Amino acid sequence: MEKEIPDQLATLGHPQRLALFRLLMRRFPDRVPAGELASVLGIKASTMSTYLSALTRHQLVEQQRAGTSILYAINMTTVQRLFGYLFSDCCRGRPDICMDFSTGPAPMTDRKYNVLFICVGNSARSIFAESILRKSAGDRFNVFSAGTRPGSQLNPFAVQVLKDKGHDISPLRSKDVSEFSQANAPHFDFVFTVCDQAANEECPAWEGQPLTGHWGLPDPVKAEGNDAQKALAFQESYGALKHRIDLFTALNVDPLSRLALQHAIDDIGRSGAEVGA
Repeated sequence: MEKEIPDQLATLGHPQRLALFRLLMRRFPDRVPAGELASVLGIKASTMSTYLSALTRHQLVEQQRAGTSILYAINMTTVQRLFGYLFSDCCRGRPDICMDFSTGPAPMTDRKYNVLFICVGNSARSIFAESILRKSAGDRFNVFSAGTRPGSQLNPFAVQVLKDKGHDISPLRSKDVSEFSQANAPHFDFVFTVCDQAANEECPAWEGQPLTGHWGLPDPVKAEGNDAQKALAFQESYGALKHRIDLFTALNVDPLSRLALQHAIDDIGRSGAEVGA
């Protein structure tokens, strides 16, 4: 393992390869096609192929064929070994000089946790997630949502779904994520992206180092067809999010370590996309 470290660090030392690595880290546990990665980063397809080959060769990224496409994801086993080696050896395991991301207990107590759901428009998916968690476990969580580029109003199909499901829509509004970076904003324990586009965007690190997860779902706003077909897309999005949030609220958060919680959150992100309302 130790002799592989210099090559891995050298691979990440290239600015665009590092940007690619960071993007795949934000999208974990998703597997992403090369074309989407190239589009997000503004890199030519041939150049992206070279970068992915380098990251794959040094086992920082793994690939999987799906039909005629090849999908890419972080090789988390290798990355954890790399970061663990740097922390244990270079930093001598000292949290006073290096951030401690070990398996120690999470700084969780018997209190209400602050949760933020993020998508681009903050008009449907993140609004669904906010409403579902508030209704199902509002005694355990303070719930918020925001968008990286929010619109001025909620999507009417989303609003109708929430009304039909018995949610109180009075506290809901579209908000910019920058609203939660201000001095008087709450400190979050959990931050989830619920669309790929929001996860693709670079955001400042959240104060307090909350646990993060990517629970990306297709955008129902982009659904085509008649009103019934569009409404069905919103129902399916709601159902998939409810499935994931039910799994999340079933976790016994307090006694779990940060590492165990992070694994559980990532596992939830792999499930439920196909679940309807």
